[in-house]
This record gives sequence, structure tokens and C-alpha cells, in this order.
Amino acid sequence: MTAVAVIVLVVVAWTVPRWLPPAVIRLRQWIFTRVNGTEGIPVPGPLVGAEHFARVYADPAADGRSRGAGLSDLFWYWLAPGPQMHQEHLEPGERYTTVARTTRQVLALPQQRSDDLATAATRRFLDGLPDRRLSVRLRDLMMPIWADVYYEVVFQEKCPPDVRDLIVANADDVVTALKGTGLRHMDRRDRLTRYLIGRLDAGTCPVTLPSPFTTEETAWYLQGAFFNTAVVQMSEAMTHILLCAAGRTVQVDDDAALDRLIDETLRIHPLFGIAHRITSAPIKVDDDTTLPAGSVLLFNYLAFQRTGPAADDTFDPDRWLTIKRKDAHFIPYGVTANRACPARGVAPVMLRAATREILRRYTVASSAAHTRSLPSRGPAYLTPAGVGGPGRVRLALMRLRDRWADAGRSLQQLALGTWMVADARRQRLCTTYFEEVRQ
Repeated sequence: MTAVAVIVLVVVAWTVPRWLPPAVIRLRQWIFTRVNGTEGIPVPGPLVGAEHFARVYADPAADGRSRGAGLSDLFWYWLAPGPQMHQEHLEPGERYTTVARTTRQVLALPQQRSDDLATAATRRFLDGLPDRRLSVRLRDLMMPIWADVYYEVVFQEKCPPDVRDLIVANADDVVTALKGTGLRHMDRRDRLTRYLIGRLDAGTCPVTLPSPFTTEETAWYLQGAFFNTAVVQMSEAMTHILLCAAGRTVQVDDDAALDRLIDETLRIHPLFGIAHRITSAPIKVDDDTTLPAGSVLLFNYLAFQRTGPAADDTFDPDRWLTIKRKDAHFIPYGVTANRACPARGVAPVMLRAATREILRRYTVASSAAHTRSLPSRGPAYLTPAGVGGPGRVRLALMRLRDRWADAGRSLQQLALGTWMVADARRQRLCTTYFEEVRQ
């Protein structure tokens, strides 16, 4: 091998973290399209501009959720068991109305109660941490807190440690599979399902669905809404918030300042990527464009929030001192008229309370890449008051490790993601359900 060839190989190998992950993402997108087709109309996009986003999203005809969309097979695969009982995936009708009403009742908490729940759970968890600098994955660190909170919301009692472990194992398995960094482990999910069925059978679960919903369907509903989605989304939100707070001075005793930090985080890193809806009737966009019935609309939260008065990528919480949230293209919890997040009333209060408690005790430092999808789970250092921070060397090593880990992780996502996309296509969970069960 010539000296030139050796130099080329060394350069290629050394630059792997820069070019490999983007190349693998493009390959994954190509495979996804080959397996699932090009179904879907992006909103905002060529047919529906950002100026029509909210109106089209709120249109009564944009009400279909799963039936008739090939993408649904993939979402149902990741959300099993019981994806047909996940509130976000129920079709409009009496079943959805009953489930949505139950969720609203469970989450109808006074602001002070929401604050108290999140504050107490965060304090209990932090009290158990060693009083030294910690190298952590923030998403993993946050999950036990939100498992505690939502267990108490549902069962109105403190969460036993063994049940917390069940909830965390379930939520972690779901989100790990969603991000393609691990395959599904149905045993972890089934253990929580059996626990919930046991509580329902024993009559010790305050939250129930009326007949004709079965005990198993109620367990699936609780698991999907509170012990999957709520735990995952709140953990990811906290991870984004703490990464955005890293290296910044945050006024932890100023609720308005904390709210600005949280809102700006969710503007830059929205929790919801794309929500798809299937039209049940034509929707007129403008004089030149009408979306036919049966269209699959892909509402892109990130793209929409990059339009309007707050369209830039600069992280600036103080922008909310001069821009009103209702004037910005800012929908952190969805559009009220079309299945907005049912926790939109309690989540901001709980996030503020948990952020306040953590930043009172710790300084956050991280040099890892911060992306919306968080496949790295948020590497960071937490340093308590009076303890030395990680220093430049440790942060430089973290950045280097994160770049190389991202290269290997991208290949893992390619392999595991391709398998799960193909397996979901093979199982056709959603399609089969509507063909055979709900005729």
C-alpha cells in the first residue's frame, strides 16, 4: 500500500464521525421510503403553506388517525401491546370520546397540586443521589421521577420501588425501539400490563373505563397514556431543558424566567416531530388547492415552528419578553382543536417544578451534540454546589466520545431500524385490526 493510500485511509477513518451519520440517515430514509412508500402530504409544504397550517390542522375533516394510513402499521408496532387503545391512535367516535374524557378527568389537577407532585418526586429522587459530580444520561436519570409522578396521578398513592422499575423498563423499551437503538422486548412491556390488570381486577385502580371496554383494554390504555407517553415525553422534555440550561445562568426562583427557558427549549426541540391525520372529507386550502378525502397529512411541528415571528435557530429565552406565544408559530402541545396533548395543562407546571429543583442543586455541563431525537439519551455532568466542575479536558473527551458513539449508533439504528420497519410491514398490526376486528 502506497503512502498516499495510507494517508487517505487515515483521513477517512479519522473523519468518520463527521460524514458517516449523515450518510446513514440518508440511507435509512431511502430504506423507509422503499418499504413504506411515499405516502403523505407534508404540512407545511408545497400544497399547504405555513399560513394554512393551523386552519388545516383544526379542520373537522382532519380527524382520521390510524385507519387507512400505511404508516400506522409502524406506529402500532412500536406502541404494542394494545396500540388500538392508545388515545392518540383511536379513531374518532364514541370510544375515543370516552377515553379522552377519562384522560382529561385524571389530569384535571390544580396547578399547585401539579407543582407539589413534581417537586416532591424530584426531591425524593435527588436525595438518593451521591453528593459528588455525576456523569449521567439525563433521559435515563429523569424516568424514575416521572414514573413516580404519573403513578401517583393514576393511583393516588406513592409508587413502590418495584412498580417504578416496571414502569421505567416499559417506557425505556418503547422509546429505545422508537429511536432504533434497540429492538422491542415484549416481556418488559407485558410485566407492566399484567400488573395493571391485577390492580384493575382487585378493584384498587381508581381509573377505569366503562363497559364495553374490557379490563385488558383499560390496562392497555393506562399503560399507553400514562406509563409510556407521559413518562417518555416528560423525560425527554427535561433532558432537552437541562441540556439547554447547561452553561447558562438560570434564575431558578423566577417562575417567569423558567417558563421562558422551557418554552424556548420546546421551540428549538419540539417533542412532537410529525403528527399524521387522515382526511375524512375534502379540505379546501385555498382557491387553487383542495385536499381530497383519504389524504394522509403529515403535520411537521419543527418545520412550522421555523416560520413566523420566531423562525430562527438561535436559543434566546428572552425573545418571549417581546413576542406573544399566540402570535408565534409555537405549538409545543399541539393544536387545541385536533387532539392537543391532554397534559398541556399540567405538563408546563410540572416541568417548571422539576427544573427548579434540579437547577437549585446542580450545575449542568455537557459538550455532547444536542439533537431533537436524542438517541444519545443526553450525556451530561451534574455538579452539586461546592464541588468542582468537569473541566475542559473532561468536556473535550465527552465531545469526542459522543462523536464516535454517534457513528457507531447510526449503524446500529440502520440495522435495527430496518429490521423493525420490515417486521412492522410484515405484521400489519393496524391494517389487520381494521380488516378483521373492527368490521
